[in-house]
Amino acid sequence: MALEVFHKDETLQMRRKLIGQSCRLFFSRDPVKIVRARGQYLYDENGMQYLDCISNVQHVGHCHPSLTQAAAAQMDLLNSNTRFLHDNIVLYADRLAATLPKKLCVFYFVNSGSEANDLALRLARQYTRHQDVIVLDHAYHGHLTSLIDISPYKFRKLGGQKEWAPLPDTYHGIYREDHPDPGQAYADTMKSLIDEAHKKGRKISSFFAESLPSVGGQIIFPTGYCKRVAEYVREAGGIYVADEIQTGFGRVGSHFWAFQLQGEDFCPDIVTMGKPIGNGHPIACVATTEEIATAFTANGVEYFNTFGGNPVSCAIGLAVLDVIEKEDLRGNAVRVGGHLKQLLLQLQTKHPLIGDVRGVGLFIGMELVKDRASRKPATEEAAHLVRRLKEERIVMSTDGPWDSVIKFKPPMCFSIEDAERVCTCIDQILRGWSQAYSEHTHKVEDAVDFGVPPDVAEED
Repeated sequence: MALEVFHKDETLQMRRKLIGQSCRLFFSRDPVKIVRARGQYLYDENGMQYLDCISNVQHVGHCHPSLTQAAAAQMDLLNSNTRFLHDNIVLYADRLAATLPKKLCVFYFVNSGSEANDLALRLARQYTRHQDVIVLDHAYHGHLTSLIDISPYKFRKLGGQKEWAPLPDTYHGIYREDHPDPGQAYADTMKSLIDEAHKKGRKISSFFAESLPSVGGQIIFPTGYCKRVAEYVREAGGIYVADEIQTGFGRVGSHFWAFQLQGEDFCPDIVTMGKPIGNGHPIACVATTEEIATAFTANGVEYFNTFGGNPVSCAIGLAVLDVIEKEDLRGNAVRVGGHLKQLLLQLQTKHPLIGDVRGVGLFIGMELVKDRASRKPATEEAAHLVRRLKEERIVMSTDGPWDSVIKFKPPMCFSIEDAERVCTCIDQILRGWSQAYSEHTHKVEDAVDFGVPPDVAEED
């Protein structure tokens, strides 16, 4: 039986009536109704194609046939409670183990990244017998109550006095790219935070960090930062939790996991996975050491997850790993991501609005600023650029503390041609704004320093 299909306006009206208003849409002023997708392309109800530059969840591409076939075949055969013995969960755990350092050899499967981070928090507290958690400013680790409390990105908007470590951002942060050793300097702020906690009689259970902060603005950690932080945290009796929910599974290209960018001798105590792990199917995972898992078992409380690691989810997870390997998607991230970054750097030389370009593989941020000297974030300009790109049927969004970073986290099948198309459109839009300035010079003092034309700035 076919599902009823509504006109876009009807769908929007029903959504406003039936779905909580805090569940927001992309392009809320004029949402795009997507009815199908393939690879890196989305299609609306009129058959119009959009280039998807942000769906890192659909890691190997939307509706990849290998995944849909694997899901349908396993669903037709069996999808059971995870207390029944089945091959898929152990086959999948074994495949994941092969991508990780040897000490990360015990796996717990769950249904979402939030659930994975919540379990990691439980594991850390049970193992260390400590309660306090250190996180980075602007971090986001999930929407459960336990995780909102360790996500400044969210709890800043809720009020209350909480503490966090400075985000090691060498563009906006307290230690910048001209510092002789920003990695050590930022790590020392962590040491100071630990020392202050100890003075208050508090004990550190863990440090949680995305291996590359995404909501924080596509941040690349300075060299040596994670190693030094791990040393300080472990000396304090805590453990290091690497959140790979946004950045894992080869997105950085050169490595399977983003934490591996810190060197072969760096290994977290827990790694959490989600989003791309199932290409949109609800599956997530926690990987940890035998010691931490043993301590968790010793509490006498069984850990049971009805759907985590079910045969269908694991079949899809295995298919994702197969596609990454067979289609050389890590290699594609290196090639296409490198080309995209170079194109953006070329645009930076032409357009003063582009203050910084940073990233690795297909995890790239382009930060817009009103003035390169002050580095004042160009929030309005970034929002307007996203809307203009939508008009060119390119789906983008912003991130960062001021929503001034245009983020690139496309499906891993993103092509050289796609990268060139996006950059050509950005160039044309920014050149159009510059031309508008030259034609409206008498209004410049009433508008922003550069970027959005005065009439557009007033409109937004």
